[in-house]
Amino acid sequence: MSVISQDVRSGTKPDRNLALELVRVTESAALAAARWIGRGDKLAADGAAVDAMRLLLDTVPMDGVVVIGEGEKDEAPMLFNGERIGDGSPPIVDIAVDPLEGTTLTARGFGGALAVIALSERGSMFDPGPCVYMEKLASASEFKDLLNFDEPIGELIKKIGERKGGGAEEVTLTILDRPRHEEVVKEVREAGANIRFITDGDVQAALLAVSDDTGIDLLWGIGGTPEGVLAAAAIKCLGGEIIGKLWPRNDEERQAALDAGYDLDRVLTSQDLIDGDDVFFACTGVTDGDLLEGVRRSKGYATTESLVMRSRSGTVRKVGARHDRAKLREVTGGRYG
Repeated sequence: MSVISQDVRSGTKPDRNLALELVRVTESAALAAARWIGRGDKLAADGAAVDAMRLLLDTVPMDGVVVIGEGEKDEAPMLFNGERIGDGSPPIVDIAVDPLEGTTLTARGFGGALAVIALSERGSMFDPGPCVYMEKLASASEFKDLLNFDEPIGELIKKIGERKGGGAEEVTLTILDRPRHEEVVKEVREAGANIRFITDGDVQAALLAVSDDTGIDLLWGIGGTPEGVLAAAAIKCLGGEIIGKLWPRNDEERQAALDAGYDLDRVLTSQDLIDGDDVFFACTGVTDGDLLEGVRRSKGYATTESLVMRSRSGTVRKVGARHDRAKLREVTGGRYG
């Protein structure tokens, strides 16, 4: 729900590839979080990623405001909603961050944790307000016209299978492993499709669903609304589609959303979630996953692997980097390295 007029937005569009600046930010967060892999402390891992991300964000040439952050200012550690970041120079932009998508994955040493950031013109990002969760469907361009919440999931699976030249057995879904999904999981199994469960990390899952040759045809689930906005930013660069409906957790949250003017029956598309023409997305692997390698550390160096994207050009880069750990410790005050 933007309060920024189109006239304001039209004069503040980015004119350079800020994603190449943003990857330095996600690399920083990933390197810091990697020190906590498998140590059982997800808050410490998240705090390290936030601290490292903030350190680099202030060097990026932009006037940014966090629309999708980790909560309110008094809930440290986090990059809070409404925080101003960047060096204050143009362009004027919205920022979505998840310094560590997969805090539990990192704490337990599981694969698929990422450091994530997205950027678009000021006023273009959907602000979910009080709604923490949304129901989501995401798929590649080949199936995006089929996505809807009006028919049973089994019917959608059947149509995707037919388009693939077979039946439901040709379709693989990614679904968060949560008790709230039990009924739909039963429907998917009855339809004859395959399921690949994930414990966390539905930004990565959405990217896999819209990418070629991953073996994943569809993401379905009730997951974080902020993650939905981040996924939409990547999807605007990669292609494919994500749709969502806000999913209040209780009557209090539902009433708060209605009081704030949200339409809980509205189906949100990627364009609704990111209403911008020049979207930037960057993510760096923290732990090894299907999308990216995680941070690898040796005695003198650490390596990272990242994805860097821009919607206007449609360019997607995979960026590998080697970092001198001693120099990192020196320039970051020992925060990581």
